[in-house]
Amino acid sequence: MESIKEQTYTDIEKVVVDGASTDGTLSVLHKVLDENSVLISEPDHGIYDALNKGFSLSTGQVIGILHSDDVFADEMVLTEVAEAFANPAVDAVYGDLAYVSREDIKHVMRYWRAGEFSQKKLVFGWMPPHPALFLRRNVIENWGGFDTNYHISADYDAILRYFSQDGFQVVYIPRVLVKMRVGGLSNQSLSKIWQKSFEDLKILKKNK
Repeated sequence: MESIKEQTYTDIEKVVVDGASTDGTLSVLHKVLDENSVLISEPDHGIYDALNKGFSLSTGQVIGILHSDDVFADEMVLTEVAEAFANPAVDAVYGDLAYVSREDIKHVMRYWRAGEFSQKKLVFGWMPPHPALFLRRNVIENWGGFDTNYHISADYDAILRYFSQDGFQVVYIPRVLVKMRVGGLSNQSLSKIWQKSFEDLKILKKNK
């Protein structure tokens, strides 16, 4: 929440989706959230179900996702994103992501450099990191949120669905917008890697 408060852009609606936690998270949230915040705490059916709830509760014209282990890279991120969306033709804005140490967010472990978008890249599994992706609201309203039938690759499915639309306009900000804390080694087990590959293949076939 601190990295949101530090943003120079201040017209921000915060929608917090808590999965009925019992570890004291709610009491902390009640202390730090302001009047421009929406908080829901109830059981969900996984991360993508929770994100869909957040979409439905939001009222803003631009939507971004910041997970509990994520922070904005600096105070100018949302200002730059808002400037890109000043062009009404722009549907999506994205940037890069840095994986950082859980103990020290200044310690970068690796980068996700998204690079410039072209539709040809989609069939090879290209996607921007969804924590560094911002969408105009009507994109989700027109083409739907996350498909919860996919447990790992629902973000790839949604991005493929959006970015493959004719005339879809994107802006790439070529720098790190979000830092994501990781545990130290790989953040996926071998079984999850196999599951993701299987889901990605199904998604590619579905979106041909």
